Amino acid sequence: MLREVMGALKRIISYPLSIVFYLFFGLTLLVFHPLQWLGVKLGGAKGHRGVVNLMNLCLLRCLHVLGVRISFKNSFKLPKNRSLIIVSNHQSMFDVPLISWYLHKHRPKFISKMELGKGIPSISFNLRNGGHALIDRKNAKQSIPEISRFGKYIAKNNFSAVIYPEGTRSRNGKPKSFAHTGLKILMKNAPEALIVPVTINNSWKLVRFGNFPMGVGIHLTLEVKEPINTEGVTKEEILDIAEKRVISTIKT
Repeated sequence: MLREVMGALKRIISYPLSIVFYLFFGLTLLVFHPLQWLGVKLGGAKGHRGVVNLMNLCLLRCLHVLGVRISFKNSFKLPKNRSLIIVSNHQSMFDVPLISWYLHKHRPKFISKMELGKGIPSISFNLRNGGHALIDRKNAKQSIPEISRFGKYIAKNNFSAVIYPEGTRSRNGKPKSFAHTGLKILMKNAPEALIVPVTINNSWKLVRFGNFPMGVGIHLTLEVKEPINTEGVTKEEILDIAEKRVISTIKT
């Protein structure tokens, strides 16, 4: 009974808090759109990255309005002079700033659906100008060459590629089966990259009711798992190990 009452109170409180959250969230995107443009014009790629890093931190701070706590865990020292392929589960759009901010020293770049490259302040600008890959998931003739180009790009520049092998977000936290095609293409075109499994928990609870109201009082976590060296290991073994490590600590 008490749990039901507390749940009802949280739901009631979530409405006004969600309005405040979206106000700050929207203002952050609007403010950082021209700042990104200035970053590109005045500082090139490096200047743009600095602005985007600050934007992702601000986006995470907006979540505090909802009483959200954020924890990061990493027991491994990741190399800064080597490209990474970050393999993560996917629960909501907030997975992106979580990874972007915590691993910003490794310059993460994302594979995103093409539709997000237009019409969204800050986000679309970053996707078009930040070295990310925009793919049409329904068109293999476009997506496969684009992921191949992306793999070569991160290998050449010692960047990190972020991929969500589930393909779409989990609406209830339960992991979906990994699709291996995109990851195989990345590994083929960035053969020296270190594979880094990452597990995100509870971000799905932010949007359990849809985009409004938001969930409140949630504890978001990001955990970096033991990296996988590709030397002497087949692609199939790497894919299997990565999937097992990602899903091993997902809480449902």
